[in-house]
Amino acid sequence: LELELGDVLPSLAGPKRPQDRVLLSGAAAEFKEALAGEFGKAEEMDKRVAVEGENFDIGHGDVVIAAITSCTNTSNPAVMLAAGLVARRARARGLVPKPWVKTSLAPGSRVVSDYLRRTGLQADLDALGFTTVGYGCTTCIGNSGPLDPRLEALVAGERLVVASVLSGNRNFEARIHPAVRANFLMSPPLVVAFALAGTVDLDLATEPLGTGADGAPVHLRDLWPDAAEVEALLAEASHPDGYRAAYADAGGGPAWEALAAPAGRLYGWDPASTYVAEAPWFAPAAPAGGAIAGARALAILGDSVTTDHISPAGRIAPSSPAGLWLQARGVAPADFNSYGARRGHHEVMVRGTFANVRLRNLLAPGTEGGVTLHRPGGEPMTIFDAAVRYAAEGVPLLVIAGLEYGTGSSRDWAAKGTRLLGVRAVVARSFERIHRANLVGMGVAPLELPEGVSAASLGLDGTERYHLPGLGGALAPRQAVTLRIERASGAVEEVALRLRIDGPAELATFRAGGILPAVLHQLMAPAAPAVTSGAPAGPGPTGAGR
Repeated sequence: LELELGDVLPSLAGPKRPQDRVLLSGAAAEFKEALAGEFGKAEEMDKRVAVEGENFDIGHGDVVIAAITSCTNTSNPAVMLAAGLVARRARARGLVPKPWVKTSLAPGSRVVSDYLRRTGLQADLDALGFTTVGYGCTTCIGNSGPLDPRLEALVAGERLVVASVLSGNRNFEARIHPAVRANFLMSPPLVVAFALAGTVDLDLATEPLGTGADGAPVHLRDLWPDAAEVEALLAEASHPDGYRAAYADAGGGPAWEALAAPAGRLYGWDPASTYVAEAPWFAPAAPAGGAIAGARALAILGDSVTTDHISPAGRIAPSSPAGLWLQARGVAPADFNSYGARRGHHEVMVRGTFANVRLRNLLAPGTEGGVTLHRPGGEPMTIFDAAVRYAAEGVPLLVIAGLEYGTGSSRDWAAKGTRLLGVRAVVARSFERIHRANLVGMGVAPLELPEGVSAASLGLDGTERYHLPGLGGALAPRQAVTLRIERASGAVEEVALRLRIDGPAELATFRAGGILPAVLHQLMAPAAPAVTSGAPAGPGPTGAGR
Protein backbone atom coordinates (compact mmCIF):
# COMPACT_ATOMS: atom_id res chain seq x y z
CA LEU A 1 0.00 0.00 0.00
CA GLU A 2 1.19 3.49 -0.79
CA LEU A 3 0.06 6.61 1.05
CA GLU A 4 0.81 10.06 -0.33
CA LEU A 5 1.11 12.25 2.77
CA GLY A 6 0.29 15.31 0.70
CA ASP A 7 -3.20 13.87 0.17
CA VAL A 8 -3.90 13.76 3.92
CA LEU A 9 -5.83 16.93 4.70
CA PRO A 10 -7.51 18.26 7.87
CA SER A 11 -11.00 16.80 8.07
CA LEU A 12 -14.23 16.86 10.04
CA ALA A 13 -17.28 14.58 9.97
CA GLY A 14 -20.90 15.68 9.83
CA PRO A 15 -23.42 17.12 10.02
CA LYS A 16 -25.44 14.00 10.92
CA ARG A 17 -23.29 10.85 10.58
CA PRO A 18 -19.73 9.99 11.66
CA GLN A 19 -18.95 8.41 8.28
CA ASP A 20 -19.65 11.63 6.36
CA ARG A 21 -16.13 13.03 6.02
CA VAL A 22 -15.77 16.74 5.23
CA LEU A 23 -12.55 18.62 4.51
CA LEU A 24 -11.90 21.50 6.89
CA SER A 25 -11.64 23.79 3.91
CA GLY A 26 -15.05 22.61 2.69
CA ALA A 27 -16.94 22.60 6.00
CA ALA A 28 -18.74 25.90 5.36
CA ALA A 29 -19.80 24.84 1.87
CA GLU A 30 -20.95 21.46 3.20
CA PHE A 31 -23.05 23.15 5.87
CA LYS A 32 -24.63 25.52 3.36
CA GLU A 33 -25.44 22.58 1.09
CA ALA A 34 -27.05 20.72 4.00
CA LEU A 35 -28.92 23.87 5.03
CA ALA A 36 -30.39 24.20 1.55
CA GLY A 37 -31.03 20.48 1.09
CA GLU A 38 -31.77 18.23 4.03
CA PHE A 39 -32.62 21.10 6.39
CA GLY A 40 -34.64 23.02 3.76
CA LYS A 41 -33.45 26.48 4.83
CA ALA A 42 -31.90 27.82 1.62
CA GLU A 43 -33.93 31.01 1.70
CA GLU A 44 -32.77 31.76 5.27
CA MET A 45 -29.03 31.42 4.72
CA ASP A 46 -28.20 34.78 6.31
CA LYS A 47 -30.94 34.84 8.96
CA ARG A 48 -29.90 36.37 12.30
CA VAL A 49 -32.10 36.72 15.40
CA ALA A 50 -31.40 38.93 18.41
CA VAL A 51 -31.13 37.16 21.77
CA GLU A 52 -33.25 38.77 24.47
CA GLY A 53 -31.18 40.45 27.17
CA GLU A 54 -27.90 40.05 25.27
CA ASN A 55 -25.93 42.20 22.87
CA PHE A 56 -25.55 39.50 20.24
CA ASP A 57 -27.69 37.61 17.77
CA ILE A 58 -27.54 34.03 16.51
CA GLY A 59 -28.28 32.37 13.21
CA HIS A 60 -27.92 29.22 11.16
CA GLY A 61 -24.58 27.52 11.64
CA ASP A 62 -23.69 29.15 14.93
CA VAL A 63 -21.88 26.83 17.33
CA VAL A 64 -23.81 26.51 20.60
CA ILE A 65 -21.88 23.51 22.00
CA ALA A 66 -18.10 23.01 21.82
CA ALA A 67 -16.94 19.95 23.74
CA ILE A 68 -13.64 18.17 24.12
CA THR A 69 -15.16 14.87 25.16
CA SER A 70 -13.88 11.73 26.84
CA CYS A 71 -13.81 9.67 23.68
CA THR A 72 -11.02 8.33 21.54
CA ASN A 73 -9.26 11.65 21.05
CA THR A 74 -8.65 12.37 24.73
CA SER A 75 -6.48 9.25 25.00
CA ASN A 76 -4.05 10.84 22.52
CA PRO A 77 -1.72 13.21 24.41
CA ALA A 78 -0.54 14.91 21.22
CA VAL A 79 -3.96 16.29 20.27
CA MET A 80 -4.83 17.19 23.87
CA LEU A 81 -1.59 19.13 24.20
CA ALA A 82 -2.28 20.74 20.82
CA ALA A 83 -5.70 21.87 22.07
CA GLY A 84 -4.04 23.43 25.11
CA LEU A 85 -1.45 25.19 22.95
CA VAL A 86 -4.19 26.60 20.68
CA ALA A 87 -5.91 27.88 23.82
CA ARG A 88 -2.64 29.39 25.08
CA ARG A 89 -2.02 31.29 21.85
CA ALA A 90 -5.63 32.43 21.65
CA ARG A 91 -5.46 33.67 25.23
CA ALA A 92 -2.28 35.60 24.45
CA ARG A 93 -4.05 37.27 21.51
CA GLY A 94 -7.02 38.22 23.67
CA LEU A 95 -9.48 35.82 22.07
CA VAL A 96 -12.34 34.10 23.91
CA PRO A 97 -15.15 31.86 22.64
CA LYS A 98 -18.27 33.59 21.40
CA PRO A 99 -20.81 34.18 24.19
CA TRP A 100 -23.39 31.78 22.72
CA VAL A 101 -20.98 28.80 22.84
CA LYS A 102 -21.25 26.31 25.71
CA THR A 103 -17.74 24.92 26.27
CA SER A 104 -16.63 21.88 28.23
CA LEU A 105 -13.72 19.49 28.72
CA ALA A 106 -14.24 15.87 29.80
CA PRO A 107 -10.93 14.01 29.80
CA GLY A 108 -10.98 10.26 29.47
CA SER A 109 -8.64 9.91 32.42
CA ARG A 110 -7.37 11.89 35.40
CA VAL A 111 -3.93 11.44 33.86
CA VAL A 112 -4.95 13.97 31.20
CA SER A 113 -5.78 16.53 33.86
CA ASP A 114 -2.47 15.77 35.53
CA TYR A 115 -0.30 16.51 32.49
CA LEU A 116 -2.41 19.50 31.45
CA ARG A 117 -1.84 20.97 34.91
CA ARG A 118 1.88 20.22 34.92
CA THR A 119 2.36 21.85 31.52
CA GLY A 120 0.27 24.85 32.55
CA LEU A 121 -2.14 24.27 29.66
CA GLN A 122 -5.15 23.62 31.88
CA ALA A 123 -5.06 27.26 32.97
CA ASP A 124 -5.17 28.32 29.33
CA LEU A 125 -8.08 26.00 28.61
CA ASP A 126 -9.87 27.23 31.74
CA ALA A 127 -9.46 30.83 30.57
CA LEU A 128 -11.37 29.92 27.40
CA GLY A 129 -14.14 28.10 29.28
CA PHE A 130 -12.87 24.57 28.69
CA THR A 131 -13.02 23.66 32.35
CA THR A 132 -13.16 20.02 33.40
CA VAL A 133 -16.75 18.86 33.90
CA GLY A 134 -15.99 15.23 34.73
CA TYR A 135 -14.39 12.01 33.56
CA GLY A 136 -16.74 9.92 31.48
CA CYS A 137 -19.21 10.01 28.63
CA THR A 138 -20.63 13.51 28.32
CA THR A 139 -21.63 15.39 25.20
CA CYS A 140 -21.45 12.66 22.58
CA ILE A 141 -23.79 10.42 24.59
CA GLY A 142 -26.29 13.24 25.09
CA ASN A 143 -25.01 14.49 28.44
CA SER A 144 -24.20 18.02 27.29
CA GLY A 145 -26.65 19.44 29.81
CA PRO A 146 -29.11 22.21 29.00
CA LEU A 147 -28.47 25.22 26.82
CA ASP A 148 -29.31 28.71 27.99
CA PRO A 149 -33.15 28.63 28.05
CA ARG A 150 -33.30 31.83 26.01
CA LEU A 151 -31.11 30.32 23.30
CA GLU A 152 -33.03 27.05 23.26
CA ALA A 153 -36.39 28.86 22.99
CA LEU A 154 -35.05 31.02 20.18
CA VAL A 155 -33.66 28.05 18.27
CA ALA A 156 -36.99 26.20 18.56
CA GLY A 157 -39.17 29.22 17.81
CA GLU A 158 -37.16 30.41 14.82
CA ARG A 159 -36.31 26.85 13.65
CA LEU A 160 -32.62 27.68 13.54
CA VAL A 161 -30.12 25.04 12.44
CA VAL A 162 -27.42 25.57 15.04
CA ALA A 163 -24.32 23.42 15.43
CA SER A 164 -22.20 21.53 17.89
CA VAL A 165 -18.51 20.70 17.52
CA LEU A 166 -17.03 17.88 19.55
CA SER A 167 -14.06 15.56 19.65
CA GLY A 168 -16.16 12.42 20.14
CA ASN A 169 -17.02 9.79 17.57
CA ARG A 170 -20.82 9.85 17.39
CA ASN A 171 -23.01 12.64 16.00
CA PHE A 172 -26.26 10.97 14.99
CA GLU A 173 -29.45 13.03 14.88
CA ALA A 174 -30.64 14.37 18.27
CA ARG A 175 -27.89 12.46 20.09
CA ILE A 176 -25.87 15.50 21.11
CA HIS A 177 -28.82 17.75 22.01
CA PRO A 178 -32.39 17.71 20.67
CA ALA A 179 -32.18 21.41 19.75
CA VAL A 180 -28.95 21.05 17.75
CA ARG A 181 -29.46 19.75 14.22
CA ALA A 182 -25.92 20.02 12.78
CA ASN A 183 -23.16 18.19 14.66
CA PHE A 184 -19.54 17.95 13.56
CA LEU A 185 -16.80 15.65 14.84
CA MET A 186 -13.22 16.94 14.87
CA SER A 187 -9.93 16.94 16.77
CA PRO A 188 -9.67 18.71 20.18
CA PRO A 189 -7.64 21.68 18.84
CA LEU A 190 -10.24 22.26 16.13
CA VAL A 191 -12.98 22.24 18.79
CA VAL A 192 -11.19 25.14 20.48
CA ALA A 193 -10.83 26.94 17.14
CA PHE A 194 -14.51 26.62 16.24
CA ALA A 195 -15.51 27.79 19.72
CA LEU A 196 -13.50 30.95 19.07
CA ALA A 197 -15.07 31.37 15.62
CA GLY A 198 -18.56 30.67 16.94
CA THR A 199 -19.83 29.28 13.64
CA VAL A 200 -19.29 26.45 11.18
CA ASP A 201 -20.24 28.76 8.32
CA LEU A 202 -16.59 29.77 7.94
CA ASP A 203 -13.56 28.49 6.05
CA LEU A 204 -10.98 28.23 8.80
CA ALA A 205 -8.33 27.35 6.25
CA THR A 206 -8.45 30.85 4.76
CA GLU A 207 -10.72 33.15 6.80
CA PRO A 208 -9.88 34.69 10.20
CA LEU A 209 -11.63 33.11 13.18
CA GLY A 210 -11.60 36.30 15.25
CA THR A 211 -10.02 39.63 16.02
CA GLY A 212 -7.22 39.96 18.56
CA ALA A 213 -6.96 42.51 21.35
CA ASP A 214 -4.77 44.57 19.04
CA GLY A 215 -7.54 44.78 16.45
CA ALA A 216 -5.72 42.53 13.98
CA PRO A 217 -7.44 39.48 12.44
CA VAL A 218 -6.38 36.10 13.83
CA HIS A 219 -6.25 33.03 11.59
CA LEU A 220 -6.14 29.36 12.55
CA ARG A 221 -2.57 29.21 11.25
CA ASP A 222 -1.62 31.85 13.85
CA LEU A 223 -2.80 29.60 16.68
CA TRP A 224 -1.84 26.15 15.44
CA PRO A 225 1.26 24.69 17.17
CA ASP A 226 4.01 23.06 15.17
CA ALA A 227 5.12 19.49 15.78
CA ALA A 228 8.19 20.59 17.77
CA GLU A 229 6.06 22.44 20.34
CA VAL A 230 3.88 19.38 20.91
CA GLU A 231 6.90 17.08 21.01
CA ALA A 232 8.54 19.21 23.69
CA LEU A 233 5.57 18.67 26.00
CA LEU A 234 5.02 14.97 25.31
CA ALA A 235 7.61 13.99 27.89
CA GLU A 236 5.39 15.49 30.59
CA ALA A 237 2.39 13.58 29.25
CA SER A 238 4.39 10.35 29.33
CA HIS A 239 5.64 10.73 32.90
CA PRO A 240 4.95 7.41 34.67
CA ASP A 241 4.30 8.99 38.08
CA GLY A 242 1.06 10.51 36.83
CA TYR A 243 -0.26 7.14 35.69
CA ARG A 244 0.79 5.41 38.91
CA ALA A 245 -0.94 8.05 41.03
CA ALA A 246 -4.13 8.04 38.96
CA TYR A 247 -4.53 4.26 38.92
CA ALA A 248 -3.12 3.32 42.31
CA ASP A 249 -6.62 3.45 43.79
CA ALA A 250 -9.40 2.45 41.42
CA GLY A 251 -12.07 3.12 44.01
CA GLY A 252 -14.51 6.00 43.98
CA GLY A 253 -13.28 7.77 47.09
CA PRO A 254 -15.07 8.28 50.43
CA ALA A 255 -18.51 8.82 48.87
CA TRP A 256 -18.29 5.50 47.04
CA GLU A 257 -17.01 3.65 50.10
CA ALA A 258 -19.87 5.04 52.17
CA LEU A 259 -22.54 3.48 49.96
CA ALA A 260 -24.51 0.63 51.51
CA ALA A 261 -23.74 -2.76 49.98
CA PRO A 262 -26.47 -5.27 50.90
CA ALA A 263 -25.42 -8.86 51.48
CA GLY A 264 -27.05 -11.98 50.06
CA ARG A 265 -26.99 -14.08 46.91
CA LEU A 266 -29.90 -12.33 45.19
CA TYR A 267 -30.26 -8.67 44.32
CA GLY A 268 -33.00 -6.94 46.27
CA TRP A 269 -35.04 -5.11 43.65
CA ASP A 270 -36.47 -1.81 44.86
CA PRO A 271 -39.94 -1.38 43.32
CA ALA A 272 -39.75 2.38 43.90
CA SER A 273 -36.54 2.80 41.90
CA THR A 274 -36.78 4.72 38.64
CA TYR A 275 -33.23 3.73 37.66
CA VAL A 276 -33.04 -0.05 38.06
CA ALA A 277 -35.79 -2.66 37.77
CA GLU A 278 -36.04 -6.36 37.10
CA ALA A 279 -36.63 -6.59 33.37
CA PRO A 280 -39.36 -8.96 32.19
CA TRP A 281 -37.24 -11.04 29.84
CA PHE A 282 -38.25 -14.33 31.43
CA ALA A 283 -41.93 -13.59 32.08
CA PRO A 284 -44.45 -15.74 30.16
CA ALA A 285 -45.67 -13.91 27.09
CA ALA A 286 -46.39 -14.28 23.40
CA PRO A 287 -43.77 -16.49 21.72
CA ALA A 288 -41.00 -15.01 19.64
CA GLY A 289 -41.35 -17.61 16.94
CA GLY A 290 -44.47 -18.81 15.22
CA ALA A 291 -46.62 -17.60 12.36
CA ILE A 292 -47.68 -13.95 12.34
CA ALA A 293 -51.21 -13.14 11.25
CA GLY A 294 -53.05 -9.83 11.01
CA ALA A 295 -50.07 -7.67 11.99
CA ARG A 296 -49.98 -3.89 11.69
CA ALA A 297 -47.01 -1.68 10.87
CA LEU A 298 -46.00 0.30 13.95
CA ALA A 299 -43.66 2.41 11.81
CA ILE A 300 -42.57 2.65 8.19
CA LEU A 301 -39.14 4.24 8.01
CA GLY A 302 -36.73 5.43 5.34
CA ASP A 303 -33.04 4.75 4.75
CA SER A 304 -30.19 5.11 7.27
CA VAL A 305 -32.38 4.86 10.36
CA THR A 306 -29.83 4.50 13.16
CA THR A 307 -29.98 2.83 16.54
CA ASP A 308 -30.07 6.37 17.96
CA HIS A 309 -33.34 6.93 16.11
CA ILE A 310 -34.63 3.65 17.54
CA SER A 311 -33.28 4.02 21.09
CA PRO A 312 -32.31 7.62 21.83
CA ALA A 313 -29.37 8.06 24.17
CA GLY A 314 -29.82 11.71 25.03
CA ARG A 315 -32.13 13.93 27.02
CA ILE A 316 -35.58 12.79 28.16
CA ALA A 317 -38.22 15.31 27.08
CA PRO A 318 -40.82 16.14 29.77
CA SER A 319 -43.68 15.63 27.30
CA SER A 320 -42.41 12.26 26.05
CA PRO A 321 -43.87 8.96 27.28
CA ALA A 322 -40.74 8.38 29.38
CA GLY A 323 -40.90 11.90 30.80
CA LEU A 324 -44.56 11.54 31.71
CA TRP A 325 -43.88 8.17 33.36
CA LEU A 326 -41.09 9.68 35.48
CA GLN A 327 -43.19 12.68 36.50
CA ALA A 328 -46.03 10.37 37.53
CA ARG A 329 -43.54 8.82 39.98
CA GLY A 330 -42.49 12.14 41.46
CA VAL A 331 -39.35 12.76 39.39
CA ALA A 332 -39.02 16.41 38.41
CA PRO A 333 -37.78 17.20 34.87
CA ALA A 334 -34.62 18.72 36.34
CA ASP A 335 -33.82 15.26 37.75
CA PHE A 336 -34.61 13.23 34.65
CA ASN A 337 -30.94 12.68 33.79
CA SER A 338 -30.71 10.88 30.42
CA TYR A 339 -31.80 7.67 28.72
CA GLY A 340 -28.22 6.44 29.02
CA ALA A 341 -28.29 6.91 32.79
CA ARG A 342 -31.66 5.15 33.12
CA ARG A 343 -30.91 2.23 30.81
CA GLY A 344 -31.32 -0.12 33.77
CA HIS A 345 -35.08 0.51 33.90
CA HIS A 346 -37.09 -1.07 31.10
CA GLU A 347 -40.16 1.10 31.76
CA VAL A 348 -38.13 4.18 30.85
CA MET A 349 -36.34 2.61 27.93
CA VAL A 350 -39.34 1.04 26.23
CA ARG A 351 -41.01 4.44 26.31
CA GLY A 352 -37.90 5.93 24.71
CA THR A 353 -37.83 3.41 21.87
CA PHE A 354 -38.59 5.16 18.56
CA ALA A 355 -39.03 8.41 20.53
CA ASN A 356 -36.13 10.29 18.91
CA VAL A 357 -37.27 13.82 18.06
CA ARG A 358 -35.75 13.52 14.57
CA LEU A 359 -37.43 10.21 13.65
CA ARG A 360 -39.61 10.47 10.54
CA ASN A 361 -42.33 7.83 10.49
CA LEU A 362 -43.84 7.69 7.01
CA LEU A 363 -47.10 6.47 8.53
CA ALA A 364 -47.55 9.98 9.93
CA PRO A 365 -46.38 12.21 7.05
CA GLY A 366 -45.39 15.75 7.93
CA THR A 367 -44.47 14.84 11.51
CA GLU A 368 -41.13 14.46 13.23
CA GLY A 369 -40.58 12.42 16.37
CA GLY A 370 -42.04 9.19 17.73
CA VAL A 371 -45.50 9.59 16.22
CA THR A 372 -47.68 7.06 14.40
CA LEU A 373 -51.31 6.47 13.42
CA HIS A 374 -53.26 3.72 15.16
CA ARG A 375 -55.23 1.59 12.72
CA PRO A 376 -57.88 1.07 11.61
CA GLY A 377 -59.11 4.44 12.85
CA GLY A 378 -56.02 6.46 11.96
CA GLU A 379 -55.80 8.24 15.33
CA PRO A 380 -52.42 9.98 15.82
CA MET A 381 -50.51 9.07 18.99
CA THR A 382 -47.03 8.25 20.23
CA ILE A 383 -45.48 5.02 19.02
CA PHE A 384 -45.43 3.74 22.61
CA ASP A 385 -49.11 4.48 23.18
CA ALA A 386 -50.01 2.81 19.90
CA ALA A 387 -48.00 -0.27 20.85
CA VAL A 388 -49.81 -0.50 24.19
CA ARG A 389 -53.18 -0.28 22.45
CA TYR A 390 -52.23 -2.88 19.85
CA ALA A 391 -51.05 -5.22 22.63
CA ALA A 392 -54.40 -4.85 24.40
CA GLU A 393 -56.13 -5.67 21.12
CA GLY A 394 -53.92 -8.71 20.53
CA VAL A 395 -52.48 -7.28 17.31
CA PRO A 396 -48.88 -8.27 16.44
CA LEU A 397 -46.60 -5.59 15.06
CA LEU A 398 -44.00 -5.12 12.34
CA VAL A 399 -41.52 -2.34 11.58
CA ILE A 400 -40.80 -1.70 7.90
CA ALA A 401 -37.60 0.14 6.94
CA GLY A 402 -35.20 1.02 4.14
CA LEU A 403 -31.47 0.58 3.60
CA GLU A 404 -28.85 0.31 6.36
CA TYR A 405 -31.42 -0.16 9.10
CA GLY A 406 -29.79 -0.11 12.55
CA THR A 407 -26.48 1.67 11.95
CA GLY A 408 -25.08 3.40 15.02
CA SER A 409 -23.94 2.47 18.50
CA SER A 410 -26.94 2.63 20.90
CA ARG A 411 -27.28 -1.04 20.22
CA ASP A 412 -28.65 -3.18 23.00
CA TRP A 413 -31.79 -1.17 23.79
CA ALA A 414 -32.53 -0.65 20.12
CA ALA A 415 -33.24 -4.38 19.98
CA LYS A 416 -34.62 -4.80 23.51
CA GLY A 417 -36.99 -1.85 23.21
CA THR A 418 -38.22 -3.12 19.86
CA ARG A 419 -39.07 -6.46 21.46
CA LEU A 420 -40.79 -4.86 24.46
CA LEU A 421 -43.00 -2.82 22.14
CA GLY A 422 -44.38 -6.10 20.80
CA VAL A 423 -42.65 -5.95 17.41
CA ARG A 424 -42.38 -9.50 16.10
CA ALA A 425 -40.43 -8.81 12.91
CA VAL A 426 -38.52 -6.04 11.14
CA VAL A 427 -38.80 -5.96 7.35
CA ALA A 428 -36.01 -3.86 5.81
CA ARG A 429 -34.17 -3.41 2.52
CA SER A 430 -30.88 -4.10 4.36
CA PHE A 431 -29.59 -4.34 7.93
CA GLU A 432 -26.49 -3.19 9.77
CA ARG A 433 -24.86 -6.47 10.76
CA ILE A 434 -24.71 -6.03 14.54
CA HIS A 435 -28.27 -4.72 14.89
CA ARG A 436 -29.51 -7.61 12.75
CA ALA A 437 -27.83 -10.06 15.12
CA ASN A 438 -29.18 -8.20 18.14
CA LEU A 439 -32.73 -8.42 16.81
CA VAL A 440 -32.30 -12.19 16.53
CA GLY A 441 -30.88 -12.17 20.06
CA MET A 442 -34.11 -10.60 21.32
CA GLY A 443 -36.36 -12.98 19.39
CA VAL A 444 -37.31 -10.47 16.68
CA ALA A 445 -37.20 -11.82 13.12
CA PRO A 446 -35.13 -9.73 10.66
CA LEU A 447 -36.55 -10.08 7.13
CA GLU A 448 -34.97 -8.61 4.02
CA LEU A 449 -36.89 -7.26 1.04
CA PRO A 450 -35.84 -8.26 -2.49
CA GLU A 451 -33.47 -5.97 -4.38
CA GLY A 452 -35.29 -2.90 -5.68
CA VAL A 453 -38.41 -3.46 -3.55
CA SER A 454 -39.32 -0.93 -0.85
CA ALA A 455 -42.29 0.34 1.12
CA ALA A 456 -42.67 3.06 -1.49
CA SER A 457 -42.63 0.68 -4.45
CA LEU A 458 -45.21 -1.49 -2.69
CA GLY A 459 -47.38 1.55 -1.95
CA LEU A 460 -47.61 0.82 1.78
CA ASP A 461 -49.43 3.42 3.88
CA GLY A 462 -50.25 1.61 7.14
CA THR A 463 -53.80 0.60 6.31
CA GLU A 464 -52.61 -2.90 5.42
CA ARG A 465 -52.64 -6.09 7.49
CA TYR A 466 -49.57 -8.30 7.22
CA HIS A 467 -49.25 -12.08 7.43
CA LEU A 468 -46.09 -14.19 7.74
CA PRO A 469 -47.37 -17.78 7.87
CA GLY A 470 -43.93 -19.18 6.98
CA LEU A 471 -42.47 -18.25 10.36
CA GLY A 472 -44.67 -20.90 11.92
CA GLY A 473 -43.01 -23.89 10.30
CA ALA A 474 -39.58 -25.47 10.51
CA LEU A 475 -37.09 -22.69 9.87
CA ALA A 476 -33.70 -22.74 8.21
CA PRO A 477 -31.06 -20.01 8.07
CA ARG A 478 -31.62 -17.49 5.27
CA GLN A 479 -34.68 -19.26 3.96
CA ALA A 480 -37.34 -17.57 1.83
CA VAL A 481 -40.40 -16.35 3.73
CA THR A 482 -43.57 -15.07 2.06
CA LEU A 483 -45.06 -11.80 3.25
CA ARG A 484 -48.77 -11.55 2.48
CA ILE A 485 -50.00 -7.94 2.30
CA GLU A 486 -53.74 -7.59 2.77
CA ARG A 487 -54.89 -4.19 1.49
CA ALA A 488 -57.78 -2.26 3.00
CA SER A 489 -59.66 -3.00 -0.23
CA GLY A 490 -59.31 -6.73 0.39
CA ALA A 491 -56.73 -7.25 -2.35
CA VAL A 492 -53.80 -9.48 -1.37
CA GLU A 493 -50.23 -9.21 -2.62
CA GLU A 494 -47.31 -11.51 -1.84
CA VAL A 495 -43.62 -10.61 -1.53
CA ALA A 496 -40.77 -13.10 -1.11
CA LEU A 497 -38.54 -12.05 1.80
CA ARG A 498 -35.24 -13.47 3.00
CA LEU A 499 -35.07 -14.54 6.64
CA ARG A 500 -31.86 -12.94 7.92
CA ILE A 501 -31.18 -15.50 10.59
CA ASP A 502 -27.81 -16.37 9.16
CA GLY A 503 -26.68 -19.54 10.92
CA PRO A 504 -27.74 -22.48 13.10
CA ALA A 505 -26.57 -20.85 16.35
CA GLU A 506 -28.70 -17.78 15.63
CA LEU A 507 -31.62 -20.00 14.74
CA ALA A 508 -31.34 -21.84 18.06
CA THR A 509 -31.28 -18.50 19.89
CA PHE A 510 -34.33 -17.28 18.01
CA ARG A 511 -36.25 -20.49 18.70
CA ALA A 512 -35.47 -20.10 22.42
CA GLY A 513 -37.07 -16.66 22.35
CA GLY A 514 -33.81 -14.74 22.50
CA ILE A 515 -30.37 -14.91 24.05
CA LEU A 516 -31.43 -14.51 27.68
CA PRO A 517 -34.04 -17.29 27.67
CA ALA A 518 -31.55 -19.40 25.70
CA VAL A 519 -28.89 -18.99 28.38
CA LEU A 520 -31.43 -19.71 31.12
CA HIS A 521 -32.48 -22.93 29.37
CA GLN A 522 -28.83 -23.95 29.07
CA LEU A 523 -28.26 -23.36 32.78
CA MET A 524 -31.34 -25.43 33.60
CA ALA A 525 -30.71 -28.07 30.94
CA PRO A 526 -30.27 -31.07 33.28
CA ALA A 527 -33.72 -30.50 34.78
CA ALA A 528 -35.57 -29.02 31.83
CA PRO A 529 -36.85 -30.36 28.51
CA ALA A 530 -35.14 -29.35 25.29
CA VAL A 531 -35.97 -25.91 23.93
CA THR A 532 -38.51 -25.92 21.11
CA SER A 533 -39.84 -23.28 18.79
CA GLY A 534 -42.41 -21.08 20.46
CA ALA A 535 -40.68 -20.62 23.82
CA PRO A 536 -41.58 -17.44 25.70
CA ALA A 537 -39.46 -14.37 25.13
CA GLY A 538 -40.57 -11.39 27.14
CA PRO A 539 -43.73 -9.33 27.06
CA GLY A 540 -45.19 -6.77 24.76
CA PRO A 541 -45.41 -3.15 25.88
CA THR A 542 -45.58 -2.54 29.59
CA GLY A 543 -47.90 0.01 31.11
CA ALA A 544 -51.10 -2.00 30.64
CA GLY A 545 -51.07 -3.70 34.02
CA ARG A 546 -47.87 -5.66 33.41
